[in-house]
Amino acid sequence: MGLRWTGPAVWVVASLVAGIFANEFNVLRSPESVIFHQGSWPVPGERIPDLAALSMGFSVEEDLSWPGLAVGNLFRRPRATVLVTVTGINKLTLPDHVISYPVENAVPFNLDGVANAIHTLFSEETPVVVQLAPSEERVYMVGKANSVFEDLSVTQQQLRNRLFQDNSILASLPLNSLSRNNEVDLLFLSEIQVLHDITSLLSRHKHLAKDHSPDLYSLELSGLEEIGKRYGEDSEQFKDASQILGNSLQKFADEMYNLYGGNAVVEVVTVKTYDTPFVRKSRSILETSQAIPGNQYNLGYPYNFNYAVVFNIILWIMIGLIIAVIVISYNLWNMDPGYDSIIYRMTNQKIRMD
Repeated sequence: MGLRWTGPAVWVVASLVAGIFANEFNVLRSPESVIFHQGSWPVPGERIPDLAALSMGFSVEEDLSWPGLAVGNLFRRPRATVLVTVTGINKLTLPDHVISYPVENAVPFNLDGVANAIHTLFSEETPVVVQLAPSEERVYMVGKANSVFEDLSVTQQQLRNRLFQDNSILASLPLNSLSRNNEVDLLFLSEIQVLHDITSLLSRHKHLAKDHSPDLYSLELSGLEEIGKRYGEDSEQFKDASQILGNSLQKFADEMYNLYGGNAVVEVVTVKTYDTPFVRKSRSILETSQAIPGNQYNLGYPYNFNYAVVFNIILWIMIGLIIAVIVISYNLWNMDPGYDSIIYRMTNQKIRMD
């Protein structure tokens, strides 16, 4: 006897499936060298840092068999990767051209491994590495970011003061049902202000977007989640905030993409709730990299980013010289002294004349 699916049963199953993969991984902008295929392949939440590393051209410890990311141009990797994590909502209203994938097993993650790899491989060029969560006053900057983004508002008091300055977003952003007098609303608006300030500061230091070292921006926005807790997810405030955040993120992605000359990847991860709690150590705004301890285990030194170039130059020169020696030796060994060599011909004629 066959199994019949009634209307309520189908609705329940569909709801369960949608609940499992409720969160999303969105690619707002990407260069031609990084290829994302359209599809509905779920992204493992714990592998999102590896996905960011692979898109930048770095290797990972464990292979990622995810068909959404294809091998692009290995000689032209993106100069910047921007990853924005939005908590409190499983999906934002974004333009149709945005490529979206469901996220399974949404666990807390960070890009510390990618930041350390950039700082290690490109320490001489001091790339820009910015990781911040405005709502938690958690900021980490490495390299030139310390000098470029030193004026960026990061504490709650700084963010509040920044919002009430003349050139803040409050002068141009339609608030609709949001209020300037509510702390929760101001917290959300301060995160939008941070997005605007990053592009504004970077536009005044465009030389940073033209160097050869990759830059990393990791932002965690939780203001929308606080609005959902304060007003409810069915409230007008939450709907207006979601619309404002979606538009602001798309504008932020377009500006970052243009500042890096079309060679930047901008991604947004929306997470309703994490499956496990997030425990993370805070870092100071001007924290520098920790000193590397002595090599007590006699380990090999980290490779410089020029290692692959020098290795290929030496390898192919050696191969060319070996082939040249083999060809010359073969021809000399099989050469007929009486016909093929002008040296023997001249010597033979001189002997006859004598």
